Amino acid sequence: MKYRVTHVTHYTYSKSVSSCYNLAHLFPRSSHRQVCFSSTIDVDPYATRIVERDDFFGNRACFFSVHTPHQMLTVTAVSEIEIKPLGNLLDMAFPVPWDEVNDILRNSTRSEDLDARQYLLESPFISLDENLHKYAQASFTPGRPVLEAVHDLMDRIHNDFDYDPHTTTIATPLREVFKKRKGVCQDFAHLAISCLISHGIPARYISGYLETIPPPGQKRLEGADASHAWFSVYVPDFGWVDFDPTNNQIPMERHITTAWGRDYGDVTPLKGVIFGGGKTHKLCVSVDVEALESDGL
Repeated sequence: MKYRVTHVTHYTYSKSVSSCYNLAHLFPRSSHRQVCFSSTIDVDPYATRIVERDDFFGNRACFFSVHTPHQMLTVTAVSEIEIKPLGNLLDMAFPVPWDEVNDILRNSTRSEDLDARQYLLESPFISLDENLHKYAQASFTPGRPVLEAVHDLMDRIHNDFDYDPHTTTIATPLREVFKKRKGVCQDFAHLAISCLISHGIPARYISGYLETIPPPGQKRLEGADASHAWFSVYVPDFGWVDFDPTNNQIPMERHITTAWGRDYGDVTPLKGVIFGGGKTHKLCVSVDVEALESDGL
């Protein structure tokens, strides 16, 4: 499936900003499951400097600075991507028991296993919590195949937690998310990762987009799609497999990966430092995921 993703971020400040420095993760990365054919970024006011590089995790990061005084900043990123069919991944990897994964990684010297071990550690947004460890135990019974256990955890998070964009912010601690049993996709991904690493399963945070399908008989609305987040687990001798607890599904052709890391902080779509701007600002984000014709981009 081929898509064009248009991601528009618009800031309005109460006072003039003299200059700003920004880091963006807005360009989808290429991998075994997707190919990014083109990406452009437009900054208004004009960006004095734009530099693209690969970050520590191999994501496409874009740095830009603006030195023209402004009270509004608009950043528009447009990318064209093709997502490849993955087939049935679960049946292929079920035989690996979850309680053997950590032992395999501890004794392995393979580069892919060594790389996965970094995703067993706590991070600024993800801490180990005894309540989350106990919550996950119902899924991780002794000898259970790892992806079967993870799929069960995803299903339980989807059913036990309500999607509510008004309950949490990105700074809400996981213990509060767990107590309230409400949150958004970032919360559910962070919560799942905490559950997994507490059981010795490497897990990473995925930032990206999800194509939304309008109800029958209704037109698709431009800008109605949004940034999305899910998580991925590592299975030795197999690789990484994604899970989306918000929608209780294995990401396939409608999920577009932008970046991955330990948590949201590693892959924030747009963050930076401003000089001036006053005490308040308004933020508006619009994402449009458009399916393209299959005969070419």
